[in-house]
Amino acid sequence: MTIQDLGISIDTVWMLLAATLVFFMQPGFAFCEAGFTRSKNTTNILFKNFVDYMIGSVAFWFIGFGFMFGSDGAGFIGMPNFGDLSFYHNAGGLPTEGFLMFQVVFCATSATIVSGAMAERTKFSMYLIYSLIISLIIYPVEGHWTWGGGWLCNADPLSFMVKTFGTPFHDFAGSTIVHSVGGVLALLGAICLGPRLGKYDKKGKSHAIPGHSLTLAALGVFILWMGWFGFNPGSQLAASGEVNRVAISHVFLTTNLAAAVGGLATMFVSWIKYGKPSFSLTLNGILAGLVGITAGCDQVSPVGAIAIGAICGIVLVFAIEFIDKKLHIDDPVGASSVHGICGILGTLLTGLFSTSAGLFYGYGAGFLGAQFFGILVIDGWTAICGIILFWGIKYLHGLRVDKRIEEEGLDIYEHGETAYN
Repeated sequence: MTIQDLGISIDTVWMLLAATLVFFMQPGFAFCEAGFTRSKNTTNILFKNFVDYMIGSVAFWFIGFGFMFGSDGAGFIGMPNFGDLSFYHNAGGLPTEGFLMFQVVFCATSATIVSGAMAERTKFSMYLIYSLIISLIIYPVEGHWTWGGGWLCNADPLSFMVKTFGTPFHDFAGSTIVHSVGGVLALLGAICLGPRLGKYDKKGKSHAIPGHSLTLAALGVFILWMGWFGFNPGSQLAASGEVNRVAISHVFLTTNLAAAVGGLATMFVSWIKYGKPSFSLTLNGILAGLVGITAGCDQVSPVGAIAIGAICGIVLVFAIEFIDKKLHIDDPVGASSVHGICGILGTLLTGLFSTSAGLFYGYGAGFLGAQFFGILVIDGWTAICGIILFWGIKYLHGLRVDKRIEEEGLDIYEHGETAYN
């Protein structure tokens, strides 16, 4: 075995290990969402997280991967491969099947973010349609524009982004590409469904509907925190050589710091605002820090990571309250705030705190402009698709379960079995 072969082998094992960690985020989301919702809907929540990965695995292999990585990044969308992966050749020599698996788990993550926001009132059959469409079209198309080598991340001097902003859009591991896409769809899904029964009174006052297990939610967040060490460092895709070793170690550090500080910031803000430190909010604060740092974890310093985590953790408290009490949008797990708002915020903050291109480091506002434009395009595409998808389902077939089913729980009526005897 040559040194080059050994390097590719190490890189392949690292990529697949990272993919395994990201896959393990699925039970993290499942436990987190189940814990924040009522016990009568637990089976439904767990089932949807399995379905997102099962449908995503098949749909992304069959069509989505080709849409995302076909045509060498040219055009609006890549070419469908219909299960034939021979069109793709990774420049780093990594096996195509392994790279596909790494991309599948990211696709599934984007899809599963939505299940919590639409929890406790969505028809299971209609959720399957949503899960299929995001894996087939919504995620692969915007992924083609970015990680697929498309126009938003094209660094060629004659490309649109470089001529307009002087730099391409940058989202290292998916604050916008994965998380804000899921967050935007979560917000639209919650709006389309309407609030759960009893969430708001006739005067519009919000009433808390407590989840049944903060223990499950806490376990879910611990799992997600661990899984993020595959999500962010794994996006380096290579572990051999000094450059990769240093890069992975740096991303581990910035990811962890942002998560820790995001949780601390939320804890102290909730303590000051509500008189007591909120554990449930702090759990979401940790996730807010993780989502926020994901775009720039490779480019910001440890101090920048702390700043991004703190800002996202603080903003989260006010975002959840604003969406709930002012906009009267019922998001049981806060997905639209955690993933949507903090995903957007983290991508923008990368334009400020990047040590190689950020405004705060004397590089001008071009990179910040590229980040803003990328968010606008990606989330605009997502919003248009989401509106067509959710309202189309709503008026053609119905998206929400009947009142009696919602009152007595989706587990028995939708699945014929409960999570707890």
